Amino acid sequence: MICKNIKVILIISLFFSLSFIILPSENVKALDKKAEDLIEAILINQSTYITNSGVYDDLDNPQHRQAIVCTSPMGLLEPTHNSSFILLSTGIAGSVPVTTDSDEDGYPDNPGDERGAWFKSLYGYPRDFAELEFQLQVPANMYCVQYYIRFLSAEFPEYVNTKYNDKVTITVVSPSQGTHERIISVNNASVQVWSSDMQGTGFDIFSIEANPDKVDIVNLTPILGGDDAGATPLQLFEHPVSPGEIVTITFRIEDVGDNLFDSTVFIDSLGFSEEMQRDIIARKSAYDENGDLVEGSLECGTVIKYIIKLNNIGQANQYDNPGDEFVDFIPDNTTYVSGSAIASSGSISFNPAGNNITWNGMIPSLSTVTLEFQVIINAGVANDTIISNQGTVFWDSNGYGVNDETELTDDPNSADGIDQDEDGETNDDDPTNITVIAYDYPSVVTEDFTDDTSGESAIESYLGRRWFETSNCYTMGNIFEVSSNYYYSTLKSFGMKIRSTGSPQYWNYSLLELEGDIVWWESWFTCGNWSEKSDLNLTFMNSNGQIISKLHFEYFQNGDDYLTDWVIKLYCYDTLTGWHRLYSDYPGGYLFNDWYKIRIEKNTTSTIDYKLYNSQGTLVYLKTKGLSGATFSDLKTIEFTSTKNPIVCPLFFWDEHSIGLIYN
Repeated sequence: MICKNIKVILIISLFFSLSFIILPSENVKALDKKAEDLIEAILINQSTYITNSGVYDDLDNPQHRQAIVCTSPMGLLEPTHNSSFILLSTGIAGSVPVTTDSDEDGYPDNPGDERGAWFKSLYGYPRDFAELEFQLQVPANMYCVQYYIRFLSAEFPEYVNTKYNDKVTITVVSPSQGTHERIISVNNASVQVWSSDMQGTGFDIFSIEANPDKVDIVNLTPILGGDDAGATPLQLFEHPVSPGEIVTITFRIEDVGDNLFDSTVFIDSLGFSEEMQRDIIARKSAYDENGDLVEGSLECGTVIKYIIKLNNIGQANQYDNPGDEFVDFIPDNTTYVSGSAIASSGSISFNPAGNNITWNGMIPSLSTVTLEFQVIINAGVANDTIISNQGTVFWDSNGYGVNDETELTDDPNSADGIDQDEDGETNDDDPTNITVIAYDYPSVVTEDFTDDTSGESAIESYLGRRWFETSNCYTMGNIFEVSSNYYYSTLKSFGMKIRSTGSPQYWNYSLLELEGDIVWWESWFTCGNWSEKSDLNLTFMNSNGQIISKLHFEYFQNGDDYLTDWVIKLYCYDTLTGWHRLYSDYPGGYLFNDWYKIRIEKNTTSTIDYKLYNSQGTLVYLKTKGLSGATFSDLKTIEFTSTKNPIVCPLFFWDEHSIGLIYN
């Protein structure tokens, strides 16, 4: 009996022992190694971490490539406190470049499709996300949890203000302060950094077509106008907490709208502070009278509207302390528009004695105050003068009631690469500059083709006003384009080889842009003497399609060689008497393998002069003929045609093309 009882006791003891091993307590939680590594990399004080509270999740199970601990800089992404930081991504964190792996070798491609890596269907659910959650215990005398953060996205710039709005959400749950949330998204991000300044981050991607519109093939080769990603500046975010309590912190990045373009969030230096911080950012943009953003030049007499955004991105209020919170001097060469200074809050005024704008007021935490004033560009300001404007914010960095810090306004549409305020950033202190076009009415404008592209059409402007543009011939065997092969005095000319199959081609004029009336037209030209039967016709027409004048070049054989012994006769047209020949100083009055200048000049309201000059600029022939019925002042088009289709077709080159203007 005693032995059986002992056996029973042993069996019962073994059962309870096994039960204890097989059924763990619900209070015991498995260690999330990925979460532990991420938290350790960014936490300033490891003792504040609630052991084993970290959880990490993404859609890349079990590899978890959507998060990474970085122990060395990636371009502008570098540790802010210790030796490490973390990246959470909707794609593969830390990929350089941020493109697809089309050949499936495990590495992003360069060049590649900017759509990046996704872990679910392109447009389906769930959206790609990465999330890190954990708990911290707030130390004594600490009232704020803070961290550094930067948001980078390939959705920028083409998908701003669309439904494709990747975002980062940071949530802090405090028993005493409640739930406090911060969101950075493509639509609300203060993007100041573009691809050109993000080398090594993976987001230094450029559209190979220099046009970041919709889906592009990108690579890491910088190209003007091709920046295809953006990033916010490095920012310090804060949330209110209370000493001694346990708070839950969640960092989450996710795709919105689709699973395509990748975004990344940089996180570092998570810790606590005794008080909430203030941080002021000031943005200043210039708009014209129509409310359009000024992106080029303005003329004298134009009104400029300046709009200033004073942003307090910190958790503490910036109060109305003694002295001005904002001062902005009226820029040189402008005059303040009376009564135009307004503010969304506080008190704004124009001070004539100092010729400046001052503002006094409070900027609450996480809010923006908008200021606005207008100036007019003074008359007589010289061409290419820079109207430069930059205001100064005076703010309280420590809450002691004294404005001890300054912040310069920044033009968000400009980046001069200069760290003017010596804060280590070159893109937060750019003055708002506008170039003045002082329109001096020209008596002569010239197109010498030097700034045009060889093989392309020609375009010419005067002080930003386009007055001349040519067509471009794409017909086989014909030429009508800028040329660098032969020219009169500058390095390029306009070449044309026109058969009937390539007719017509055009020189087009927009003389209304110059606000004057044409009184003469001229151009240097030369023509080859290798030819067959060929001709070239110039028909000068007004805006109604009526003929003003005509020139006609006709090739004649003047020797025994079928191809080389050709000369040219030049004719002008009279409404009543028809065609009349213009004679050069070459034997027989022909044009032959040399440079000439033809000038058509208004004589009276009903007649015009045709003047022919030799290569030295000497007038060799003058003919006065009647107008063809249209007003000479209204030149709109020159039509170039040929009635012949020779196998051997001569080349014409035109250079130093000018028009003379008068003004009423």
